[in-house]
Amino acid sequence: MARMVIALGGNALGKTPAEQKKAVKNTATALANLIEEGHELILTHGNGPQVGMINLAFENSADNGDGTPEMPFPECGAMSQGYIGFHLQNAIGEELRERGINKTVSTVITQVVVAYDDPAFQNPSKPIGNFYRREEAERYSRAKGYQMIEDAGRGYRRVVPSPLPVDIVEKKVIETLLKIGEIVISCGGGGIPVIRQGNKLLAVSAVIDKDYVGEKLAEVLAADFLVILTAVERVALNYGQKDQQWLSSLEVATAKRYCEEGHFAAGSMLPKIKAAIEFAESGPGRKTLITSLEKVQDGLSGKTGTVITVETG
Repeated sequence: MARMVIALGGNALGKTPAEQKKAVKNTATALANLIEEGHELILTHGNGPQVGMINLAFENSADNGDGTPEMPFPECGAMSQGYIGFHLQNAIGEELRERGINKTVSTVITQVVVAYDDPAFQNPSKPIGNFYRREEAERYSRAKGYQMIEDAGRGYRRVVPSPLPVDIVEKKVIETLLKIGEIVISCGGGGIPVIRQGNKLLAVSAVIDKDYVGEKLAEVLAADFLVILTAVERVALNYGQKDQQWLSSLEVATAKRYCEEGHFAAGSMLPKIKAAIEFAESGPGRKTLITSLEKVQDGLSGKTGTVITVETG
């Protein structure tokens, strides 16, 4: 049986607490199937809608002058880790108890180290929060120092840096929980980005891509598999076009060439492929599976999905 880090896509969660409670029931069923087979799971997940909702709620309340303080973005990320973890661990725990599986689930509020000189800090690119008209965006930019960009013709949004993960602060805690048989949820929303400064960990307003942090987590925990769950069953070339070609497997050299040729979209499949390449190259025998939540068991048994490995033979 394998140790695997599973990066849950947005379809595994929900945009509101009510939506999420419903969505995680299906997620829990799929994950419990893997636990029942004896696999050791570490879960991570995105938090885009959730952290945006929390940030916007505090921002609006503070602007209304009711005495609510503005909430820094790292603290909003920590809140989202807690409430998403709460829903996931309850749903998974219930499913395990119904199956008579004596395991429990823990959520670790996780900090992720980034480099202070990461080029991303000079080029904020990750949109967060609400859409604004141009006049509103300019007002927020002047009043709060936010960097705002026009986003796909839908309005203006705040952007923050998206640095690469360097290390997982709580990795020993996670490893200890795994040793006593826990299922662990960690690095939610990419983790809380921090910079080391002497003995201090300084939180920064940034968002780490969940696929990249999933790779780093799998690497430092010496996992056998990185499993990236998304909306599609397999990776495709020319996705959505007449000459679409599904891919069952990819060797690293070929995957790199496809990335260079621009086959994968920057906002969707490209970070998944890059994370898969990074993990495959991090140690012998390491593999990444990209597939949908509903097909994850079939993917692990080789019936579907896209598996990325180093070159063989």
